[in-house]
Amino acid sequence: MGRKEGVTEEQLCGLANFESSPNFNERERLVLRLAVALTRIPTDVSDELYAALRGQFSEEELVELTGVICWENARARFNRTFAIGAEDFSLGKFCPLPERL
Repeated sequence: MGRKEGVTEEQLCGLANFESSPNFNERERLVLRLAVALTRIPTDVSDELYAALRGQFSEEELVELTGVICWENARARFNRTFAIGAEDFSLGKFCPLPERL
């Protein structure tokens, strides 16, 4: 799905280091920062991040982004609860395991 939306191989490979990767623009980095903020426990979207997001996205776009990120987090947590693993479509190449705290 990501490739159909224009995600490149370089972006997939550099996702873990998106902040320093030249393959992401500032708008993409903002979305990834939001994803990180909403994925960590406790979640914390700082006022600075929210202000930066509001400068790039409409309220409707932010609602959609937040909804998608939260849905993926819920899906991932569900899968972890029942030990549902990857189906090996990429043999783990682009789907590293999340950090364990």
